[in-house]
Amino acid sequence: MSGFFGPLDSEGRVPPSQQTRVAAFLISAHGALARQFAFTLPMKLGSAWQTELNAQFYREAEIVSLLMRATAWVPDLALGYMAAAWETAWLPVPAEGIADRSLTGAIHLATLAHAIHAGIRPAALLPVNARADDPFVTALRRIEFENGRLLQAQILFLKGPELMPLRDAVSAALETRHAAVRRLWREALQSVGIAVTNDAER
Repeated sequence: MSGFFGPLDSEGRVPPSQQTRVAAFLISAHGALARQFAFTLPMKLGSAWQTELNAQFYREAEIVSLLMRATAWVPDLALGYMAAAWETAWLPVPAEGIADRSLTGAIHLATLAHAIHAGIRPAALLPVNARADDPFVTALRRIEFENGRLLQAQILFLKGPELMPLRDAVSAALETRHAAVRRLWREALQSVGIAVTNDAER
């Protein structure tokens, strides 16, 4: 196994089989976030955090749209059962020690988004000789840039004064989510011959 995409073709492009598997995983993750942001949004925005949710919904949808167009798709028979496992992993998980149901959903969404944005760094897997103007390469670098921006909103919420009394419960939920996302990401990459290093996971 290699720690990077490849072997690249003669023009410096990522193999279509790796593009397909990685794009499918990212579309599943970011698509789940987009759906959950959409369901969380009220009909009328009444706070700064709700306004941020609205902005994040559109950014997640843009990431999905970008990947759909930038990926060189090929048939992948394993995606059926793999996608089922991924979609199950994004479902809400009850947070222990948090009785306020109004906060439970927001904490689930923020911890899931934090784990996806911070724990998945697809551009770190690109070899230095990857073709810079290839749509897939450009998409992965754009996604990683957007992940850094989106991550700041989750950090502000999770470390905000509203959750201060629940700090231990929030930290435990965040740690659990990060571990689950890292495991799924590592398994998806290993299935196409990519060994994830610590740098690529963080």
